[in-house]
Amino acid sequence: MTTRRRTQAERDAITVEIGYALFSAGVLAVLVLAAIAGPAAVWELPGAVENSLVVAGAAIGGVLGVLRVVHVLWHHGKHRERLPADGADSRPGHDATGGEATS
Repeated sequence: MTTRRRTQAERDAITVEIGYALFSAGVLAVLVLAAIAGPAAVWELPGAVENSLVVAGAAIGGVLGVLRVVHVLWHHGKHRERLPADGADSRPGHDATGGEATS
């Protein structure tokens, strides 16, 4: 990690990446919760089974959501380390943020 100041584009990129990480983690957590606890909402199951499914779905969804945030931000950090020190992407047709350059 360097001690240079980040440009506005770099700050914007990490803000977008954090937003994406949180949004995708939330979607993942809701989908996992729905997949695991869904049968409790559809069928008449014993109370203990329904409670267990809801608790398990919430716990697993929460853990996977946190892992998703860590994975996305870790991957973004690794990508930043591969860029040259000036922040420019040396691949043809790509701008400093790592995306494709527009004309």
